[in-house]
Amino acid sequence: MKVLVVGGAGYIGSHMVRQLDARGHEVVVLDNLSTGFREAVTAGRLVVGEMSDRSLVKDILRSHQIDTVMHFAACALVGESVVDPAKYYQNNVQATIDLLESMRATNVRRMVFSSTCATYGVPTTVPISESTPQQPVNPYGFTKLVIEKALEDYAHAYDFGYAALRYFNAAGASADGRIGEDHDPESHLIPIVLQVALGQREHVTIFGDDWDTPDGTCVRDYIHVDDLGTAHLAAASRLEPGKALEVNLGTGRGFSVRQIIETCREVTGHPIPAVTGERRPGDPPELVADPTLARELLGWVPVHRNPRSIIETAWKWHQANPSGYQKINATSGEQS
Repeated sequence: MKVLVVGGAGYIGSHMVRQLDARGHEVVVLDNLSTGFREAVTAGRLVVGEMSDRSLVKDILRSHQIDTVMHFAACALVGESVVDPAKYYQNNVQATIDLLESMRATNVRRMVFSSTCATYGVPTTVPISESTPQQPVNPYGFTKLVIEKALEDYAHAYDFGYAALRYFNAAGASADGRIGEDHDPESHLIPIVLQVALGQREHVTIFGDDWDTPDGTCVRDYIHVDDLGTAHLAAASRLEPGKALEVNLGTGRGFSVRQIIETCREVTGHPIPAVTGERRPGDPPELVADPTLARELLGWVPVHRNPRSIIETAWKWHQANPSGYQKINATSGEQS
């Protein structure tokens, strides 16, 4: 394939770029570097720019003879989406429509789209299958659902072939520790806990310990970032004109906040203090995928099925890069 990876300097996109390159695919990365890093792009060609720049995107698609687009570029902080919804509608919806129109103008009609389990909102049943009603409870989840519906309409009207892959909790880092997770602000549990182990935070806050779960803390399905990549490759190989693939990506196993913290203690050898805070409004008590359809349609089974192996890769990255990509920039004399 000749693949344009939009958002390929970000956390999940950069891991995808490595997998595409390792399998011999030609890769071009488009990223505005608002949250991504040049140093995370370890293969292919990086073009710094906006996916809303139709002239630029059409030029990339034509000049590199792109046949497939993988779209990872999105604002993805739930809380921020509530206080600044305009940012989410402009980037996640308006700019993505610009991207789709650039594709249509150049007859590139294959897309793998990063969606999210947030499109389901607060599910009434767990595990969550693809037949679960999609009722998002925040602008982030809704903007992702809007693009799923747009892709459905583009498939019907314009013969697009697409996959909408609904992630659960992405986590981990590359096995060699070369690239990993670096967000500002950091909102994901595992890197926050590991920052406590590194002495960068005093403690981790558990948002509520009275949920209707076995130990009172929220339960989530953690999926390794490289397992997400293999699912994208499998989906891309199955795209057909006018057809949709809409699947959940998770392990089918849930682990509580307390279990994650304890596993981080075991992996790092640090005590990792934890304090209990108030519940966050809108937090579902349990989000666990039913991955049956991904296995049936994509032949996809995640390699990492327990949090320890995921946390071990994340710890390797954070130990080697305690300041994230800033340390790499400082070494090379560049500023992030």
